Amino acid sequence: QVQLVQSGGGLVQPGGSLRLSCAASGSGVHISNVSWYRQAPGKQRELVATITDSGDTNYADDVKGRFTISRDNAKNTVYLQMSSLKPEDTAVYLCNAHIRQFLRPSNYYWGQGTQVTVSS
Repeated sequence: QVQLVQSGGGLVQPGGSLRLSCAASGSGVHISNVSWYRQAPGKQRELVATITDSGDTNYADDVKGRFTISRDNAKNTVYLQMSSLKPEDTAVYLCNAHIRQFLRPSNYYWGQGTQVTVSS
C-alpha cells in the first residue's frame, strides 16, 4: 500500500524557518512530480511550489526567494524549506505527489497535512 507521509511544521516566529518533508513509502514506489499546497482558514487552497521528476521547480509569487522545494530520490522524499516566514504563511500545508509503483497504475496521493503557524 502506498503511503505519503508529511513531517515538519509547527510554530515559528516571523522571520524564522521551517522545513517540511513529504515521503512516499511502499514496495517499489517512485515519487514523481510533487506539489506543495497550503490552505488557511477562510481561504481557498493555494499552490505553493512544484517540483518535477527531473528537478524543475515553480513557485507562487508570494513565496519566491523565501521557499525552496527540493527532492531526494534515494529517499523518495520532497522537501519544502521555508525561510523568512511571515504571519500570512500560516496555513495547513499539504503535499500532493504523483507516485509510480511497479506493475501498478500510477496515481496522485495527498499527504495528511501539517500545520505551520507563524506568530510572535
